[in-house]
Amino acid sequence: MQVAAAPHFVFADQLDRLTMKADTARKGAPMDDRLIVALDVPNALDGLALAGRLERSVSFYKIGLGMLTTGGLALANELKSDHGKRIFLDMKLFDIPATIEAATRGLSAFDIDFLTVQGDPHVVRAAKAGAGENMKILAITVLTSLDRADLDENLIRAGTVAEIALARAERALAAGADGVIASPHEAAAIRTLPQAAGKLIVTPGVRPEGADHGDQKRVMTPAEAIAAGADHIVVGRPVHRAPDPRAAAEAILASLP
Repeated sequence: MQVAAAPHFVFADQLDRLTMKADTARKGAPMDDRLIVALDVPNALDGLALAGRLERSVSFYKIGLGMLTTGGLALANELKSDHGKRIFLDMKLFDIPATIEAATRGLSAFDIDFLTVQGDPHVVRAAKAGAGENMKILAITVLTSLDRADLDENLIRAGTVAEIALARAERALAAGADGVIASPHEAAAIRTLPQAAGKLIVTPGVRPEGADHGDQKRVMTPAEAIAAGADHIVVGRPVHRAPDPRAAAEAILASLP
């Protein structure tokens, strides 16, 4: 069965007012894609406007579940197809294998770079079966907003958060995940796993020095996260809530080792 091509959406009036240029990396020095900016804003038009303000500073964006019903996939297609950006679709999928495989195959038509699923091995295997060649499947270990008390409430087995995250990473990678999502506090330990050789570690829970932690409980600075072994860091509120988002993003990039 042939998979239908991803629909093409254009926000013409808004795009006319933005200064974004397609594939800006070709017009200057390559952008550092270790920083992924989370477009955690209410809708696709706000996301497109934020990306326009970031202009040549950011090449990689995360679109999460909160924007799914307000144009998130349209925005992903717009940024990818028309502006040459990389896209991380953070869906944290969890379901029976047949449903995961079908959902992942459908999302692969949007030419997504990274897609998240829960780190349970049956989910990872099904996602890889549907992902195709180009979309990387990243497995969730333990959310960075959770601590041991939260795990107790959810009936998760005994052990420290770091131990649980490491065990989930090991099993997800063994099941075929292309990488994992983990707190920077667990990145160094995950990097030592034999299964982690050549795999990606992407760390949310990253905050610049002095920034409000919000609902994040296991936090490091951008430089610390990269030094701990992260390939990419995900930063949202410290960028999109800053008076000058582009300056905030550039300051984070300048701090990376």
